[in-house]
This record gives sequence, C-alpha cells and structure tokens, in this order.
Amino acid sequence: MSAEAKNLEAIVKAIDQHDRSCEYPAVAVRMNPFEVERLGWDTIRGLPIHSDERIGTGRFEVVCGGDETPGLEEEETVEAVAEQEMVIPLEPAAPGRG
Repeated sequence: MSAEAKNLEAIVKAIDQHDRSCEYPAVAVRMNPFEVERLGWDTIRGLPIHSDERIGTGRFEVVCGGDETPGLEEEETVEAVAEQEMVIPLEPAAPGRG
C-alpha cells in the first residue's frame, strides 16, 4: 500500500471514529500547509481540508461540527477543534513522490 493510501486510510478512520463517538459530524480536516500541498487533496470524503500552520507536519485534526458558532463565517467556524482530538501521524511519501 502506498504512503498516500495509508494516509488516506488513517484520516478516514479518524473521521469515522469521530462520527461514531460524537453527536455532531466532522465538518473539516486541518493539516499543516506542507502536508496539504504535498498530498494535493482539497477534500477527504466530502470534507474540506484546511491548512493550519499550528498543526505539525505528519499530523492532522478532525474538526467537529459541534464546535461551530452560529453567525460566524465558514472560515472562522472550521478553526474550532473538537474537545476529543484524534491525531494520527502521517507517513512520508515514497521517494520521488509528492
């Protein structure tokens, strides 16, 4: 399995785990800008991917819909992170990729 496929699998598992354990669905995924650029993804399972310099490389955070505040613009609402944070390391891309 390629590193990209392993990364996708880890993120999908984290989204599924969040959605099973929280009454609010996941609304986005936050990743370090380097990872967003390296992977080249805009969405994962229909959820937008947002760059966040505060997230370390090789990591990501699932954003919980329960953290949204009515009346805020979308860009601001996706900055909130679920209380139950799940962070799973990403594997580096294979040599010559990304």
